[in-house]
Amino acid sequence: MIRIEGLRKEFDQGTVALEKLDLVIKTSTFLALLGPSGCGKTTTLNCIAGLLEPTAGRIWFDDQDVTALPPRERNLGMVFQSYALYPHMKVIDNIAFPLKQKGMKKPERHQKARETAKRLQIEHLLDRRPAQLSGGQQQRVAMARALAKEPRILLLDEPMSNLDARLKIEIRDEIKRLQQDLGLTAIIVTHDQEEAMAIADKIAILDNGCIQQFDTPEVLYHYPANLFVAHFMGNPPMNFIDAVLKDNQISGDDFSFPVPKGAMVTQPPESADRKIKIGVRSHQIQVKIQHGPHTVKMELQIVENLGKELLLAGMVGKSFVRVTMPDTSAADMYRGIRRSGEPYVYLEFNEGLNLFDTEKGVNLSGRNLS
Repeated sequence: MIRIEGLRKEFDQGTVALEKLDLVIKTSTFLALLGPSGCGKTTTLNCIAGLLEPTAGRIWFDDQDVTALPPRERNLGMVFQSYALYPHMKVIDNIAFPLKQKGMKKPERHQKARETAKRLQIEHLLDRRPAQLSGGQQQRVAMARALAKEPRILLLDEPMSNLDARLKIEIRDEIKRLQQDLGLTAIIVTHDQEEAMAIADKIAILDNGCIQQFDTPEVLYHYPANLFVAHFMGNPPMNFIDAVLKDNQISGDDFSFPVPKGAMVTQPPESADRKIKIGVRSHQIQVKIQHGPHTVKMELQIVENLGKELLLAGMVGKSFVRVTMPDTSAADMYRGIRRSGEPYVYLEFNEGLNLFDTEKGVNLSGRNLS
């Protein structure tokens, strides 16, 4: 288990990269540190690795305080974005290098390197040098080097950012399989929310050196704690529609409906108007041809056939909204609506929508999806 308590990192220029970060990572968990550039995720990873000394706070591996421990004494495996392979060494010697540093004899470390290379299906590359390898092959070698010394913790710093889309998926699946097979505690730094959701058991979303939300991918996607998380998670991004909440009723441009069941909303005692943003995923919307008691009118602007689904997009008041429908056969119908001179459809939301306070940005919905 990794326990981080009150972690703070301030650089010489007075820039605060981390501010009182608290985090507990259970053994054998795959954690993703996710967020935009400059949010503090790589700084957090480097503090865990011992490459940066925290300004304040403590880092524990199980019951051992490792805050002041040098990297070589932490028993970590680390995979970098740049691969960081030694160009003059053969693959087998790159993989075996951490074992050489431990003082293991050459026959033993080469045998261990071969075993690790076989696990990653690169044993046929052992006599080559890094310049003779593709990007995906170099990434596998970097992974093998990190795993050869049997670390208790695996750290990955944007390891797939230099790979093409198809190879990213392949490497991503390999990393997840190895982590599960070996029972490793693993931490990956990424700015790609799709990558984080696919690979991680838990995700910590950071912004400005603080954790905005720490939970499972499912909870982060369906119940974001605030507008920042809601904006960041999901593709297509979550739709946001301006509205007003009063007396358990949601009202906006030409629509009004009661708060859906299961969305427990805290209202001020005087039940004054509260400006909110309705947050709803593109697939959580039903499209109707006719106006109904709880529907929202949308001016249709875009119809795109994406193969597996149909994407509709348009305006609800001043808010741009995307809707995805699995039935692509409806495309001609909606194109006909546009040609008819009545480019409107009506949207009905299911109970999965979220309600955010416009001023504070916090999620007002009280679902428990954990």
